[in-house]
Amino acid sequence: MSDIPQDVRSASAPNAFYRAAWRWHFYAGLFVVPFLMILAVTGMMMMFIGYIDGRDGEKITVSVPQNAQMLSVSEQADQALEQHPNGVVVEWLKGRAENNVSIFRVKADGVQSMVAVDPYTGDVVESWERRKGWYDFADGIHSDLLLGTPGDRLLEIAAGLSIVLVVTGLYLWWPRDRTFFQSVVPNMKARGRDFWKGLHSSIGIYVSVILLAFLITGMAWTGIWGSKIVQAWNTFPAEKWNNVPLSDSTHAAMNHGPVGEVPWALEQTPMPASGSVSGVSGTPEGAPVTIDSISDLAAAIGFNARYRVSYPQGDTGVWTINQDTMSSDAEDPFSDRTVHIDQYTGKILASVGFADYSLAAKAMAVGIPLHMGLVGLWNLVLNTLACLSVVFLCVSGVVMWWMRRPKGAALRIIAPKTPENMPHWRGAMILMLFLSLAFPLAGVTLLTVLALDYVLVKRIPVLRKAFG
Repeated sequence: MSDIPQDVRSASAPNAFYRAAWRWHFYAGLFVVPFLMILAVTGMMMMFIGYIDGRDGEKITVSVPQNAQMLSVSEQADQALEQHPNGVVVEWLKGRAENNVSIFRVKADGVQSMVAVDPYTGDVVESWERRKGWYDFADGIHSDLLLGTPGDRLLEIAAGLSIVLVVTGLYLWWPRDRTFFQSVVPNMKARGRDFWKGLHSSIGIYVSVILLAFLITGMAWTGIWGSKIVQAWNTFPAEKWNNVPLSDSTHAAMNHGPVGEVPWALEQTPMPASGSVSGVSGTPEGAPVTIDSISDLAAAIGFNARYRVSYPQGDTGVWTINQDTMSSDAEDPFSDRTVHIDQYTGKILASVGFADYSLAAKAMAVGIPLHMGLVGLWNLVLNTLACLSVVFLCVSGVVMWWMRRPKGAALRIIAPKTPENMPHWRGAMILMLFLSLAFPLAGVTLLTVLALDYVLVKRIPVLRKAFG
């Protein structure tokens, strides 16, 4: 018993609420640490792969001949199709700069391929199967652990409990018997667990705001809190689109795989449908509506640098011009814009930009690219430091737990003791109830753990010994 630190053994001290917060922090960390490590590592992989090589080949360059003119987009598309004679072009990605390739997404025999074409010569520079690279492998792990829906739910629970981890960590860090300076600057002369605790606390306070932003924006993509609650209430209303006919499909149908290409605020909004007299002036009246006329229209209405054009799918499908920071099209989230054009008349059926989003949708439109490290080099550097800090917090938390474990406790968890008489318990329960309402999966999980802790762990000697 003497090997167990006094702060672990004493559960009836006046600072019992501190002990309770410590126990919640411990339990949350016990579940969260492996997931945070995975998210931090895969997040860094995606950021650097995207920055160095590009996600969709947008970094591939070509030589620009003197006085050369670019081929028409249709001519470039024809060259891309020579690689896949049985295929159809479903998307064109315009190069960001004059020396960047044009990228065509081609669908053939159920397989989607990306074809990089030299816009001056029409030569195919490179071709690869879509979503089969290292970026996509990392993104699959980052999104759902390659487990589909079960993985998505696990990560949503982990993200919600990570918020508990941050909140309880801030409470534990709050200066009580120290100056503020002593709380944010670790004592490098300390030894043992005190040294690790100082580093853990200091780095934790520095990264807490960024980590919360990571968690909130990351959860925006989850299946329950993201799609059923936040996104559902902040979807751009299709009624604003001048009463144009609507398709049975939503914008989410334009996404392919875990990597989102459609602005978050539009995913659940119905697509407009072609085949009516609705809309406003777009391509030249009476002229064929082709990829070339759509390209000209994009330039005329202010699209520049990199943007993407999705081809109509089916009889009611539309041409879609989209520039989205989340998709690495630009570094300015305020420039995000989506325009839909009738495939028969060339009229603009719908146009929505950043200014049209709700407040929460605007926050996500800015937050998601920041989360992904897409808003300039400074964003990449900041996110890298944050990810490395998260890895350190996970490692140092495990180290501190190991160092405070008594000798001979190889099979024991040694959680902080449960206070017998905890003051302010009503406030704690209100906090847990709020968490359950705000983040349902995390809240239910936490309440379940707390119930099991009280009903089983506290009353069954074997469990009490293992966890205590």
